[in-house]
Amino acid sequence: MTRASAPEQSGHHTGKPMLSLVVPVLNEADAIREFVRSVDAAIEAAWNGASDTPDLEIIFVDDGSSDPTATVVRALRKNDARIKLISLSRNFGKEAALSAGLHAASGDAAIPMDVDLQDPPDMLRPMVEAWKNGAKVVNARRADRSADSWFKRTSSRVFYRMMNLISDQPIADDVGDFRLLDRDALEVLNDMTEHTRFNKGLFSWIGFETATVEYVRPDRNVGQTKWKPLKLLSLAFDGITSSTTLPLRVWTLIGALIAIGAIGYAGWLIFYTLVHGADVPGYASLMVAILLLGGLNLISLGLIGEYLGRVAVQVRGRPLYIIASTEGL
Repeated sequence: MTRASAPEQSGHHTGKPMLSLVVPVLNEADAIREFVRSVDAAIEAAWNGASDTPDLEIIFVDDGSSDPTATVVRALRKNDARIKLISLSRNFGKEAALSAGLHAASGDAAIPMDVDLQDPPDMLRPMVEAWKNGAKVVNARRADRSADSWFKRTSSRVFYRMMNLISDQPIADDVGDFRLLDRDALEVLNDMTEHTRFNKGLFSWIGFETATVEYVRPDRNVGQTKWKPLKLLSLAFDGITSSTTLPLRVWTLIGALIAIGAIGYAGWLIFYTLVHGADVPGYASLMVAILLLGGLNLISLGLIGEYLGRVAVQVRGRPLYIIASTEGL
């Protein structure tokens, strides 16, 4: 049984906390220096050297970059001990890279962030204040997503609505990975062993007292998004299969309805034949029935295959990611 550590009696965090910023990166050499500068500027502007200014560690997780991303991080590390680097042996995907960073985080709270500054560092102070007021998880909700493309906004809206209709635990609308996770919540997440990771679903599933802050999502600062339509579709399938078994269970209902209809139709055919005799014509209706049932069978088999494939990945027991090297950890 997984248990969170005992919370503080007061339920509030006081004094000078330690924050772990977890930043997965893939071919982001041009964005790293600006990200660190922006974080420092936001911390200085928000706390202005106050005694409760949080200590930071910035954990960059290099997810198999082919550009000098790791070299840039190492150069910054020479003069900044807060910066740490995890280099994965190859590209494992953002969900795995984020999990690697969360496992390595040593702070009182961890905050996953994108290096492109679409997760604005000036939201750190509101998130920390909500955390100090007792929240174990602080979601950063995108109040305005006009910076995203029409396709991304629309597909995201459809996905969240569909997920919340069928998932066992609803996912907060317009909340990405950008959020604050208390150490108690982080320990529970790190104990989870599933290989097919859909972190947004896991963040919602663990529960805990949750607060929400809103922000306007800015334009991407540097580089281009690594999320292509096929990758987003794959992530959507991972989210559905890891959050609910309803797509499997619904076929029991569909099968029952078809069986009831088939029994009723068979009874009608017997009655019709007894009264009117055999009626040879019927090719069209026969083909419609065969094609309909064949199509439904293929869809149901495909869904079963999606779940079975993920079960096969899980039972192999391979690691979620492989760390080639770490620096500063």
